[in-house]
Amino acid sequence: MERMLAALALLVGLTFALAGCRAEKTPPPEPAKPPAKETVKPPAPEPAKAPAKEAVKEPAKEPAKESAGEPAKVAAPQPAKKSWKEEIELGANVSLHGHQLYPPDNPWNKDISGEPVDPNSEALVASIGKDAALHPDVGPNYGIPYVVVAGTQAKVPVKFEYPDESDPGPYPVPPNPPIEGGPDAKGDRHILILDRDNWKLYELFAVYPTPDGKGWKAGSGAIFDLNSSALRPAGWTSADAAGLPIVPGLLRYDEVYEGKAVEHAIRFTCKRSRRAYVYPATHFASRSRDPNLPPMGMRVRLKAGYDISAFSPPMQVILMGMKKYGMILADNGGNWFFTGAPHPKWSDDELNTLKRVKGRDFEVVRMDRLTAE
Repeated sequence: MERMLAALALLVGLTFALAGCRAEKTPPPEPAKPPAKETVKPPAPEPAKAPAKEAVKEPAKEPAKESAGEPAKVAAPQPAKKSWKEEIELGANVSLHGHQLYPPDNPWNKDISGEPVDPNSEALVASIGKDAALHPDVGPNYGIPYVVVAGTQAKVPVKFEYPDESDPGPYPVPPNPPIEGGPDAKGDRHILILDRDNWKLYELFAVYPTPDGKGWKAGSGAIFDLNSSALRPAGWTSADAAGLPIVPGLLRYDEVYEGKAVEHAIRFTCKRSRRAYVYPATHFASRSRDPNLPPMGMRVRLKAGYDISAFSPPMQVILMGMKKYGMILADNGGNWFFTGAPHPKWSDDELNTLKRVKGRDFEVVRMDRLTAE
């Protein structure tokens, strides 16, 4: 019995041992795991962008509400910007606001301060008068007036005494134009008209109204295009004896007191001239062939060493202009008389201080293009 029990126990032990060996060789399957979730990587962040500016929209304007009996408000239109020509007012002897007549390279606008002296300067100056005083032919009530008109100014016919050397016109003469010396004058009676919009100059000499009042009669007349430096035909006069325009040579109040610079030659006269002319003049007004008399168009300048410090600042402006641009002989008249446009603010007392300047203080600029008979 005991042997049977021991055998049985041995058999059970072998059975367990054999079961243990099988378990080591074939491990039992692991319980099923849920499928692994695929890791989705988030996209790499983009570089930070500056926040977009929001377009600021103006709130829509509500249509103006009309109240009973009150019209809708309309924004006032802005005035158009003026052109440089429109800056020049219309009327007699007005300011040109620094706008230069003729192109910069025109003879009237040429700086002659460095030009050589004419070899016959001493004799020419002596013929006008070394001791004669410079004389301002300009003031509150005298000088040669001019008038600025619009391009729309109506033109009227002019009948000429010297039609062969006159531009036929018609001319834009306004009603009651300013006449040199006044409507009852007996002298040169110039009418000078500046067409602001077309930048043209119309000049008349010895002008009188026709009996019917519908036109004018004149000794001579000339039209100048201020955009060009073209001269009159050789041998032709103009409204001035030398065949030159007048307005570009007038001393004006606005350039002295507003602009504080005279940047052109000034017109002047002398009693006796030569039967000859020099560029830019085109005409003579004398029978004398004396080479020591000045030809029309002759240019003089105040000597560089002349001391102007004792004069008032406005008179220094004039004298500096005479040093740099000089004066051009344009007609027979008083010796060393220089011409300007009248203006009520000119001071006779101040202008008369210029009479301290004498003929000897001037010199003649060399003349290269002389035409003589």
